[in-house]
Amino acid sequence: MHVPLTIRVFGDAKGLARAAARSIMESINRARGERESCSVALAGGETPGAVYALLAAEEFRNRVDWNRVHLFFGDERLVPPDDPRSNFGMVRHEMLSHVPIPPENISRIRGEMPPGDAVEEYRGQLKAYFRDGIPRFDLVLLGLGGDGHTASIFPNSGVMEETREIAALVFAPGVKEPRATLTLPVINNAREVMFLVSGLSKASIVREILEAGRKTARLPATMVHPLSGSLRWMIDSDAASQIAEKVRTFSDTQQRRISE
Repeated sequence: MHVPLTIRVFGDAKGLARAAARSIMESINRARGERESCSVALAGGETPGAVYALLAAEEFRNRVDWNRVHLFFGDERLVPPDDPRSNFGMVRHEMLSHVPIPPENISRIRGEMPPGDAVEEYRGQLKAYFRDGIPRFDLVLLGLGGDGHTASIFPNSGVMEETREIAALVFAPGVKEPRATLTLPVINNAREVMFLVSGLSKASIVREILEAGRKTARLPATMVHPLSGSLRWMIDSDAASQIAEKVRTFSDTQQRRISE
């Protein structure tokens, strides 16, 4: 049974980042209270990067028991970790180097390996942590591409139909490097999914997705519907500038008050 989505609109990217950092902290602490530990799949991109930097700042860093947090990656460009395109490299720079998380609590996709081997190793890490069945993350963070892709699930790509594998190797037209991604069954099995989107450049695609009204292979983000979890979009006013007011859960003014 699909759950309703919640859309939260913030006055600017900074307000979005601060509210998202607080929500992630609360999700981690809630999961710890219920299950002793918390599993999070991280997203790449500039907007999530700003959130990670805040989580590493004093305001949030000391309010999370990092020993109980296990981090994975929703997708990765299969490049070495010191490559500027690496999601792991970005997260390490913005957050991992500044928080006391045990190295064994970080499961990355090793892009320096041959692509097939990197994906197979990552599947093994997922299975070792989650045991049998489809992994059930406490929280999956997602970004949004200008073509409607999320994680590394691109429009009309074969990975959209993947139901057997929990992580897949992706070769997409126009994408320079091979990628690895969690598949839709894993994303949709999460307890909580959170999209983080900001900027005027995303306004038209945000409108298309939120007003689509149905799943479509042309817009992979429309395929994200947790089966028994929550779905939340956290976007700034620029990214929300083309969506109808009736679609919004809160007004910009209300969200500014919440994030202060």
